Amino acid sequence: MAVIARLEGSQSNGTPNALDNLRDLCATDFARVNQLIVDHMQSDVPLIPELAGHLVVAGGKRLRPLLTLASARLCGYDGDKHIGLAAAVEFIHTATLLHDDVVDESDLRRGRDTANAVWGNQASVLVGDFLFSRSFRLMVESESLRVLDTLANASAVIAEGEVAQLTTANDTATTEEDYLYVIRSKTAALFAAACQVGGHIANRNIEDETALEQYGANLGIAFQLVDDYLDYSATDQAFGKGVGDDFREGKITLPIVLALRRGNDDEHVFWKRTLEDLDQQDGDLERAIEILTAHGALSDTLIRARGYADTARAALATLPDNAHRTALEDVVDFCVERAY
Repeated sequence: MAVIARLEGSQSNGTPNALDNLRDLCATDFARVNQLIVDHMQSDVPLIPELAGHLVVAGGKRLRPLLTLASARLCGYDGDKHIGLAAAVEFIHTATLLHDDVVDESDLRRGRDTANAVWGNQASVLVGDFLFSRSFRLMVESESLRVLDTLANASAVIAEGEVAQLTTANDTATTEEDYLYVIRSKTAALFAAACQVGGHIANRNIEDETALEQYGANLGIAFQLVDDYLDYSATDQAFGKGVGDDFREGKITLPIVLALRRGNDDEHVFWKRTLEDLDQQDGDLERAIEILTAHGALSDTLIRARGYADTARAALATLPDNAHRTALEDVVDFCVERAY
């Protein structure tokens, strides 16, 4: 059996933030989740842990499994089934990243070569499938049909979002409603499910579960909107992937939708050439940023992100007032402050 190195818990730059605080609050649980992820990535086929480990061991924020851990503890859960569920959530997320990078033909993620750039598309897709199967095994071990229903449904919704994104890719006629459907499916659905299952296993009432689901869904939308903003304003080192990747791939994100709505005929011709036809030239990314800035598309994307963040924070108001709730409230600010 192949063995990979133990996971590191954080890629912190040394500056404390809300995510670090949440990780510290959940430190014991988080260490168990990381070990469980390592254990369940093992296979007699050496390529599987090697390829999966390339992405999983690279770290990232691990925000989604932390949401599961904190939601369960917020609700007073004192068992250990949230450990397996948090690992399942991370496997779902990692599997979708592997598939995303193949679809998007991406070469860089979290500052490293993508798995498909190293091992090829076929291996990445198949190992993504392996991780999905591992996630379902962990769900079953929770012995909760409600948990299984929630996470299985989230997995299906994510796939629907991926397909929907294919229909809007490179299409400058995409509306804001079309775009929001995609990110609610691709991103927010797993955030929502990660929080909701914490309430499931703690046997909270439907109102509390709904509050957790609403917190996660709105946090996920805010998180994605900030990512859209950062693609045109961050640096590669800070962002963890290539800045301008969305532009180069012709993705229609909210800043583009807003700029198209507000732009003139010459700008529409520019967007059609660069995003629909993918006929991009030197200086086009810089011009795109100038147009987005001139129309307030980037600043308005952040305003929308803050609105969803405020809704996420408000959703927690009816839940127990404890350290885990405070940490989850603070994470909302972290997700938006990444833009600064």
